[in-house]
Amino acid sequence: MSRYLVIVESPTKVKTIRKFLGSQYKIMASSGHVRDLPKSQLGFDVENDYEPKYITIRGKGEILAELRKESKKADKVFLATDPDREGEAISWHLMAALHLDPEKAFRITFNEITKNAVKEALKNPRPIDMDMVDAQQTRRILDRMVGYRISPLLWAKIKRGLSAGRVQSVALRLVADREAEIAEFIPKEYWSIEADLTQEGAGQALTAQYYGSGSGKEVPDNAARCDEITRALEGASFTVSDVKKGERISKSPLPFTTSTLQQEAVHALNFSTQKTMRIAQQLYEGVEIRGEGRIGLITYLRTDSTRISEEAQDAAAEYIREAYGPDYAVERERKTGSDPKEAAQGSARIQDAHEAIRPTDIRRTPKEIKGALTRDQLRLYELIWKRFTGSMMKPARIETLQIRISAKADEEYLFTTGTSRILFEGYRIVYKDSENGEDPEKAGLMSLKEGTRLALEQIRPLQHFTQPPAHFTEASLVHTLEKNGIGRPSTYAPTISTLLARHYVTKEGRNLFVTELGEAVNSIMKSSFPEVDDVDFTANMESLLDLVADGRMEWKEIVRNFYPDLDQEVKLAEANIGKVKIADEDSGVVCDQCGRRMVIKYGPHGKFLACEGFPDCRKTMPYYEKAGVKCPLCGKDVLLRRSRKGRKFYGCENPECDFISWAKPSEVRCPKCGGWMAHKGPMLVCQNSTCGYACEENAQQDSSK
Repeated sequence: MSRYLVIVESPTKVKTIRKFLGSQYKIMASSGHVRDLPKSQLGFDVENDYEPKYITIRGKGEILAELRKESKKADKVFLATDPDREGEAISWHLMAALHLDPEKAFRITFNEITKNAVKEALKNPRPIDMDMVDAQQTRRILDRMVGYRISPLLWAKIKRGLSAGRVQSVALRLVADREAEIAEFIPKEYWSIEADLTQEGAGQALTAQYYGSGSGKEVPDNAARCDEITRALEGASFTVSDVKKGERISKSPLPFTTSTLQQEAVHALNFSTQKTMRIAQQLYEGVEIRGEGRIGLITYLRTDSTRISEEAQDAAAEYIREAYGPDYAVERERKTGSDPKEAAQGSARIQDAHEAIRPTDIRRTPKEIKGALTRDQLRLYELIWKRFTGSMMKPARIETLQIRISAKADEEYLFTTGTSRILFEGYRIVYKDSENGEDPEKAGLMSLKEGTRLALEQIRPLQHFTQPPAHFTEASLVHTLEKNGIGRPSTYAPTISTLLARHYVTKEGRNLFVTELGEAVNSIMKSSFPEVDDVDFTANMESLLDLVADGRMEWKEIVRNFYPDLDQEVKLAEANIGKVKIADEDSGVVCDQCGRRMVIKYGPHGKFLACEGFPDCRKTMPYYEKAGVKCPLCGKDVLLRRSRKGRKFYGCENPECDFISWAKPSEVRCPKCGGWMAHKGPMLVCQNSTCGYACEENAQQDSSK
């Protein structure tokens, strides 16, 4: 008969852990949270010092009844929920919901679901850490305050079904601000000059880039200056004036944190953050391996620590020496995996001092367990295995070569080129990253000596324009959230998923774009709730939660300081905004089914036309708003359209015309080349890719008069 009860969160973990323990242990799952704040009300008593009101989650009654029955039989109950603040809170809720006696209920945690880790945890039970519980309570109540007080305003102003969130709103602002920055970006023209040269008598070709003249480095900013330089170089004599050899160390990568895993999975595997976390959860909870049973393949997946246990370091060093040779194994000092940036931020930023994400057994290579994993599981496991193995190996050593070439004409002009080659692969034998290695096409440059004469074969002036900031991807948004201290590892994927699900943001390829709906929500948040929507304020709130988790701040102090200000802002917004409902604007279009008016409605993807006779008539049509300008190609009206995913663009109403522009076109023509121009903030910019003319909009309008 079972004497001990172990309660985990996931039924999958039950299957994995059951085979590690004997018949004296009964393993059961809570299937996640068992208590929460009620959905129908705010969930805390403002008049009673913000005391939370917890209720049993609907559908959990039967699970709790079974757990109570088994807990009464057990001599001891071990609460083995996830090793983070949320897991700590779930264990606390289980204590309350099951009416457990503190004398026989204990908290255990393990960073990996392996036999040794689970048994070691059972040897070291502890009481529930109420500081961690309070930190999670604070986060939950703050999120409830923002969501339940602000969301109704969004329903009144825009449409029902919208939501505001403490982290979500800041993430939306980051995307919206980036899109505004891109829209207002003014490209600037610049030129580069390339010279194709050959070594006299050897036939070795090389390409060098113009550096400048004797007066210093120069980047030509117009075609005239570029032509002047290229004409002067036509009869110049080219000589290698300086050769510098050096050596560069390419440091082995740090093992994955939640953030870096999500970012690399986007880049290397094209996984969304949500998909990455879902598959990582499967690898953590356990996969059936032939001959071994169900095994947890990776350590806990929600962490921002790069720490590696000494046991894992020793195992990795031994494996690397055997598989790759002793020259590749790293010394113990490097294997700590400490990140200088992390150290500077302090222990408060480390998610409960977890290890980094790593394989539970480095000898369980991707090749060996390939048959037990799905394609996506294998790809993610291989990424984690290679990154960890590489992090435990020595750095790569790379020889570099920098060459300066003198071109003497009426004055001296300088060109540069260079190359590199790998002297020692180090970690790169396992984990290839974006670091440059060697370029086979430039291998011959290594033999160049100072004083070598070169012959000019061709010179190429190349026109360029500065580029706007890149659109956010899921990877870069996660990086920015982490960099600014917004949210925690467990919040990145749900935050992005919510933005996409609410249609505040749309995804095209890998890029994220704010939708018209997102712009409307962001505008309200910025104007009416500047603190909630502020990056620094949200980051500071995370620091306060860390203080609670460390036992250095009383959790209700944060709530007491936050809620009155929020309450005042909500009341002020209610007075200014009121219960505004978007009126049905007449489109001037007649319904071709019933003859009534077609009115403009607002849906998740933006505006559309619907018959005013709804629900009797359900006719709908796309809504195309006139941009107020004529098409620069055919002269018809330009319409403001939206892509299938909600991104705004401009297109001609003439179906036979192929005019499309992301920026609003202007009827003013470019005075330099005659091409059509577009609005970029206060500027007009020529859209001819070889022109680059730009001017202030008002100045151009005055000159056109």
